[in-house]
Amino acid sequence: MFIVSLILFVGGMLLTGISFSLAAPALFFALGIILVSASLALPFHFGTR
Repeated sequence: MFIVSLILFVGGMLLTGISFSLAAPALFFALGIILVSASLALPFHFGTR
C-alpha cells in the first residue's frame, strides 16, 4: 500500500507542477490535486482493517 500511495503522490505532484506548461492547465491541476488526495486517503482507509 505504501508503494501505491507513494506513486500516486509523486505523480500528483508532477501533474500539479507541470500543469501550467500544458494546454489545459486547470484539468491537469485538478487531476494532480485528486491524485495527491487519493494518495493520502488510501492508507487511512485501508489501514483500519
